[in-house]
Amino acid sequence: MKGILRKISESGFFYYIIIGIISGLGAIVFHFLCQLGQYLFLDLIAGYRPPSPAGEDHIFPPSDTPFRKWLLIFLPAAGGLISGWIVYRFAPEAEGHGTDAAIEAYHEKGGFIRGRIPIIKTIASAITLTTGGSGGREGPIAQIGAGFGSFLATRLGLSERERRIMLAAGMGAGIGAIFRAPLAGALFAAEVLYRDPEFEAEVIIPAGIASVVAYCLFCLVFGWGSLFSSPDFVFNNPVELFPYTVLAFVLVGAGYLYVKCFYGVHALAKSINIAPHLKPAIGGLFTGIIGYFLPETLSFGYGYAQMAIEEKLPVLMLLFIAFGKILTTSFSIGSGGSGGVFGPSVVIGGALGGAVGKIFHQIMPDVVSSPGAYVVVGMAGFFAGVSNAPISTIIFVSEMTGSYHLLLPCLLVCSLTYLFSTPWTIYIKQVRNKLESGAHRGDFFVDVLSQIRVRDLMPYLRKVQLIPEDMPFEEFKKKIFTKSSQQYFPVVNKDNKLTGIFSINDVRAVLFDSEIDNIVVMKDIANKDIIYTTPSEDLNQVMRKFTIKNLNRIPVVKDEDHTELIGMLDRKEVIEFYNKKVEELKRGGR
Repeated sequence: MKGILRKISESGFFYYIIIGIISGLGAIVFHFLCQLGQYLFLDLIAGYRPPSPAGEDHIFPPSDTPFRKWLLIFLPAAGGLISGWIVYRFAPEAEGHGTDAAIEAYHEKGGFIRGRIPIIKTIASAITLTTGGSGGREGPIAQIGAGFGSFLATRLGLSERERRIMLAAGMGAGIGAIFRAPLAGALFAAEVLYRDPEFEAEVIIPAGIASVVAYCLFCLVFGWGSLFSSPDFVFNNPVELFPYTVLAFVLVGAGYLYVKCFYGVHALAKSINIAPHLKPAIGGLFTGIIGYFLPETLSFGYGYAQMAIEEKLPVLMLLFIAFGKILTTSFSIGSGGSGGVFGPSVVIGGALGGAVGKIFHQIMPDVVSSPGAYVVVGMAGFFAGVSNAPISTIIFVSEMTGSYHLLLPCLLVCSLTYLFSTPWTIYIKQVRNKLESGAHRGDFFVDVLSQIRVRDLMPYLRKVQLIPEDMPFEEFKKKIFTKSSQQYFPVVNKDNKLTGIFSINDVRAVLFDSEIDNIVVMKDIANKDIIYTTPSEDLNQVMRKFTIKNLNRIPVVKDEDHTELIGMLDRKEVIEFYNKKVEELKRGGR
């Protein structure tokens, strides 16, 4: 029993539970603030009451305020100004969509996030999103959960590796809770770190434990069930793969537009030389202008995704929502506002999926009988393309909608959108693979060296002059030392078998001692404890031998006879060969 408890303690199990509790509480607070903000700003002031998804009820009853559409122009600007001032005054790294900051902290900052970030991110994001700014919850809650995981690891004095894992666990827990998708949250935290189809395996279990705890806490307060409600969609006609394939390419094109528009606004905002907190206000003003004509593109927009699933929106409105949401999200978050990009992606993808589904329903009603199914698949496909996280996205949408019968078309569409969207990503802090991650540089160094054998460097071995073991020291000084540029001298017997080795440093102290010239022979000076390598050894073993006595060269001897010298291996050659291999792997990865 004691052994089991010790194992649990060493695994960090209790730490992950604590992270889950705090992430769950953070999700509860953030969701409450969003509900409160929507009631105060959009409902009470502007009289705008956007619909909610089926799994999410309004906490506050609707007010009697008449709809004042003109206020929608100015509310996002005011929210951008306030949240911008808070962010740039107290924590500039809390700007933007948050997930990128957590990804960068994982790869390049040793998993470190300042303790104030979760608090600032919570307040700033709630203000941005509830005053009409277009964004989602995953960015803020990812940074909130990741920030606490990092904070806890730092306070406990844990290693850099453990801090990275706890950061990712917090990120997955927060996302899993607020979207009611615990499995997807854990997988997302492990997958979103890389652009290639790669998972951070050691993150999955910790993130899974924390995500389950956070999800249960959140649902105890706000109710169980999925975020969206959908009919029991089924896939039973292979011919329907054709319209789904068309949908995939529509999503690829829209994803490209989304990323370019988002970072185009971001670059423009960075280039404008004004006070930083004014930039989200300007972005909010543009958001409000679009929102005046298309209120459906403001704030979260999940209720309109629910209406699309229920087939309550016409094709033209779905297209307006999709492309309007691309613009409002770019202006709201790309300008420096605080919010996520997953939520808007769900709405954009769902709207485009609904439009494609309705069009094909008109063309081939016997094949496409449920256009609402395309909304669900569109949600998954669009975000899989822009995020480079296809597997977790499939699970996300399945958990969020409670629809598991569309896994096959989701897998097809997500695979295609990912395949054709690899040149761009909404998460620019993602790295290509573990080779390019600061979290794995040391691991990868060992991995690459372990795959290379000394025999691969045989053309680079240096031939050196051998020193007979019976050569007098005086003869060595006059005939060899003064004419040689060698640093290391192998000593051999009359059969040319290696018996020892010495370096310039070994004889430097006695070079001018004439008393030993005719007394000492070279075997007396040579070190009999030879550090050598063989053609079959890997370079990881070789590098360890180089560092034992800080050697620059070591002799290479035959595998079958360790006294027969082949040549000398230079430390510099090993490092250059390694760098060459790394560059080849990088080019191959691209």
